[in-house]
Amino acid sequence: MTRFRPLAQGGRARPAGALTLAGGWTWFTHAEVLERGAPPRIVPAADLPAAARDRLTAPRAPLAGLALDRPRIMAILNVTPDSFSDGGLHAAPDSARAQAEALIAAGADILDIGGESTRPGAQTLPDGDEAARIVPAVQAARAVWSGPISMDTRKAGVARAAVAAGASFVNDVAALTFDPGMAAFVAETALPVCLMHAQGTPETMQRDPHYDDVVLDVLDWLEARIDAAVAAGIPRDRIAVDPGIGFGKTLDHNLALLAKLSVFHDLGCAVLLGASRKRFIGTLTDTDRPNRRMPGSLAVALAAVAQGVQIVRVHDMAETRAALTVWRAATTGERE
Repeated sequence: MTRFRPLAQGGRARPAGALTLAGGWTWFTHAEVLERGAPPRIVPAADLPAAARDRLTAPRAPLAGLALDRPRIMAILNVTPDSFSDGGLHAAPDSARAQAEALIAAGADILDIGGESTRPGAQTLPDGDEAARIVPAVQAARAVWSGPISMDTRKAGVARAAVAAGASFVNDVAALTFDPGMAAFVAETALPVCLMHAQGTPETMQRDPHYDDVVLDVLDWLEARIDAAVAAGIPRDRIAVDPGIGFGKTLDHNLALLAKLSVFHDLGCAVLLGASRKRFIGTLTDTDRPNRRMPGSLAVALAAVAQGVQIVRVHDMAETRAALTVWRAATTGERE
């Protein structure tokens, strides 16, 4: 299948005929054509097939009431004792509420609450244990926040309990493949959902991952998951996609995906990127401790937004908001 990667640009000096990417803040005049067995080539945007042009330029619908005409930040609130980055820091409801308030004050657009670690090697948590972690945190966050609350879970039972507590977005790292009931639940509740790519499960995903072509393989897999979700009754405009940095990928796989992130707009959905504090950043910067990977995390977030990624999922909320504010001012020449 032929894929088209818009060569995203920004700023006010925009050539005549440039196309707006996904109704957002970037535009493009050319695209890279990616096909299996053929070298990439560059074509003018005017020469794109109509269907591809429509997929790339159509404004993305709001998700959980959140307009996607500007970059959005999903702030991570983990209530797991064994998260790779901040395990145990916010497990108690009072701590979760205080952290939610801090993230909101720092400018979060979405709160993403997770109760099961999916770091490499992590074991699957029983549904009841995961729900017992997530539900009080969702309730605590909802008490101080009227905006979108995402639940980072693969399980329909946990999602159902979290929705009853006030959650409004499903962030499924298994793209509806782990729990047979998840797709039906998302369709039934009319919730937006993020479908993330992973090769294998957290227990096995970093055991020698390999691909024929990592960019095209991940694209094709996500396309199949979108089709499955639509067939289950989930409209395409309620779906976001995430290439799954670090989930069954080597350093080189991660870098290949990051370099061509804008090709994921060719799926016709909003794009979410979760790369904050991940191991590849530590490898590149020789930083073992996840909480010291903030500079690299900021760099990845800004690189993603420059490619039109609508949502970045981050640990360092205040710092990401500050970096994004300055980046937008520097690229537009104006304050917001």
